[in-house]
Amino acid sequence: MQRSKNDLWVGLFVLIGAIAILFLALKSANLLTLNFDTSYRITAKFDNIGGLKPRAAVKSAGVVVGRVETITFDDKAYQASVNLAMDSRFVFPKDSSLKILTSGLLGEQYIGVEPGGDEKNLAAGDVVKQTQSAVVLENLISQFLFNKAADSSASTEAEPAPKSATAEKK
Repeated sequence: MQRSKNDLWVGLFVLIGAIAILFLALKSANLLTLNFDTSYRITAKFDNIGGLKPRAAVKSAGVVVGRVETITFDDKAYQASVNLAMDSRFVFPKDSSLKILTSGLLGEQYIGVEPGGDEKNLAAGDVVKQTQSAVVLENLISQFLFNKAADSSASTEAEPAPKSATAEKK
C-alpha cells in the first residue's frame, strides 16, 4: 500500500513537471499567450511584410500592446492585410503609424506603433493608413551592390584614358 502511494506521488510530480516544460516551450516559441484582457481589432495594409508571422508582438516604446492575429493577401490592392488584436488598456490616436521592425540584426519581426497627435483614438474595425513595410535584407544588399557597380562604372568613364607611348613621342 505504501509503495503504490509513493508511486502515485512520483507520477503526479513527473506529470506536473512535463506540463511545466511544455508550457515554457510554448511560451518561449511565442505559440502560447495567456491573455484574459479584452482587446479591439484593427487592420493595417502593408506592401511587404517580410517575415512577419501571426502571434508576433505589436509594441510601442518597447512594451507589448497587442498581437498580430491574422495575415491575409488583399488581391484587389495587392497588399498584405494584417489584423491586429490591440489590448484595450492601450489606446492610440487615429493618425498613428505602424512599422514592421526587426529585433536585432536578424531577429524576429514585430510591428512598432508610433502614436500620432489626433484627438480621436483608434477603435475596433479601424484601418490604419500610415504604414511602413519591412526592410528586406536581400533588397538592401542588392541595392548596395547595384550602387557600387554604378559608381565604379561611372568613375571609369569619367577618368581620361591614359596616353599611349606613341602619342608621347610625337
